[in-house]
Amino acid sequence: MPQTSLFVSGVSPFYLDVQLRHFKEFKAKVDASQGKGNTNLPPSDIFGKSLYTFYIGQNDFTGNLASQGIGGVKQYLPQVVSQITSTIKGEIGCYPMFLVQLSHDSSDIDEFGCLKSYNNAVVEYNNILKDALAQTRKELSDANVVYVDTHSVLLELFQHPTSHGLKYGTRACCGHGGGSYNFNQQVFCGNTKEINGQTLSATACEDPYNYVIWDGIHATEAANKQIAQAILSDSHFDPSFSLHILCDIQPIG
Repeated sequence: MPQTSLFVSGVSPFYLDVQLRHFKEFKAKVDASQGKGNTNLPPSDIFGKSLYTFYIGQNDFTGNLASQGIGGVKQYLPQVVSQITSTIKGEIGCYPMFLVQLSHDSSDIDEFGCLKSYNNAVVEYNNILKDALAQTRKELSDANVVYVDTHSVLLELFQHPTSHGLKYGTRACCGHGGGSYNFNQQVFCGNTKEINGQTLSATACEDPYNYVIWDGIHATEAANKQIAQAILSDSHFDPSFSLHILCDIQPIG
C-alpha cells in the first residue's frame, strides 16, 4: 500500500498500484509494436498464455510492526487483502530482523525460536486473503485464481532446516553480530558504519547454501529453490491446481 512505500518506511516506492500501472503500460507498448519488425518484445498473445504470480503483502504487514505492535497492524489486514484482490480483478515471526527488532518476552518464543504471536497473525492474514480470493474466483470465472501457501513451506524450512539439507533457520548469512541471529539493525548486509567509535561491517557468510535467510529478511537462493520446488509439486494450492497441465515445467538445476 502507498503508506508503506519507500518515502514512508524505507521499503519500496513501487506499491501494487504502481506495479499494475507499469504492467498496463508495458502491455500497451507490446500491442502497439506488433507488425513493426523485430522490437525484442514478446508477441501480444503472450499475456493470455502467461502464469501471473503475486508474492506480496509482507511489507504492508511488517512496515509498522515496531511502532504499532501486532494489534495495530492487524487492523490493516482487511485493507491489504482488499488491495490485492482488487488488483487481480511471510512468515515474519522467524526472520532474524524481527526477532531482533520487535519487543517480546521468552514466553512468546516457540520451540523453533520463532515469535508465536506474529506467526499467528500471519496465519490470520492468510486466512482472510484465502477467503477473499474465493470471492474473487467467482467474479473471474474465466481465470484460474489460486492461493499458494508459501507460508507453510517457509515455516517448515525455518523449523527443520537440517531436514532439507540446510543448517541455519533463524540465523542470517549476511549480517553482523554473530550469535543466534547474526543481525544488527544498525548495519545491514553489505554496509559498513562507524558506531560508537567502532567500524562495523555486515558481511556475507562463505556458505549461503546452508542458510534459510540471506540478510535477516530475505530468503537465500537455496531456500527459494526449495520453495519453488514445493510450489511446482502442486501440493500447496487452494483450490487444487496442476501447473503441469498448462506449463512445460523443467527441473530446477
